[in-house]
Order: sequence, then C-alpha cells, then structure tokens
Amino acid sequence: FSAGPVIRWEAVNRAAARASIDFDVRTDSVFNAVGTLSGGNQQKVIIAREMSRDTQLLIAAQPTRGIDVGSIEYIHRRIAEARDEGDGVLIVSSELDEILALSDRIVVMFRGRIVAEFDGNDPHISKKAIGLAMAGATA
Repeated sequence: FSAGPVIRWEAVNRAAARASIDFDVRTDSVFNAVGTLSGGNQQKVIIAREMSRDTQLLIAAQPTRGIDVGSIEYIHRRIAEARDEGDGVLIVSSELDEILALSDRIVVMFRGRIVAEFDGNDPHISKKAIGLAMAGATA
C-alpha cells in the first residue's frame, strides 16, 4: 500500500472495503475504529487482515475466544477454507471442540512440553484422552 514513503490511501480504503465484505465484518463504515466493533467483528477483522496476505502458513491463537456462535462458525469456515486450499494452519486453542473440528493432527502440550499426539481424522479419537493430556495426565 505504499510507493516509497507515501501511503496510497485509496488502495488501503479499497482493500479494507473488500475485506469487510469478504469476511462479513458488520460495521457502518470501514473508517470505524476496530475497537468500537463487537468482539466477533474484531476477530473477523484480525482473520481478514491475516488471511488477506499471501502466506502459506496461518497461525491462529485462540481464534474464537469470547465471541458469539455465529462468528465462531464463520471463522471456522474461513480457517477450514485456508486449510483445504493447501495452506498450513496452526491452531493454538484450549477449546477441544474447536481443535477436533479443524485439525488433521493434534499435538498436546503441557507445561511447555509435547505430551501427546493424535490423528484428527481418526473416527475413534477420544475426547477424554485428549482432555486428559491437556490436563497433564499420563496414560
């Protein structure tokens, strides 16, 4: 969005308007401060900003913490689309259902160490086993 030291504000505004539509950000104007938006819309802005870049890896830390169910479902769809398009996606979350819904591979850490690994595509995956690993319990 810049040409040397000059910011091309028209390009910035067009990109913001496009991202607002593409990521279903509910706002009266793209000129509103992000902090004035609802929690779900703030998260959508963050997801839009990160996914609008040409990257091969998306790292999402607690992507749906504290937001409404509709926004959670929308953000999950966008993350799954990135994964399905071949981008690498790393999700850091304490929400077990979120992890199970979005993960091909689940690695559990406890106190800074990897304590377990699970195949997210295994139809017999045990929520209990993952939950116990998340709590530091050993088999």
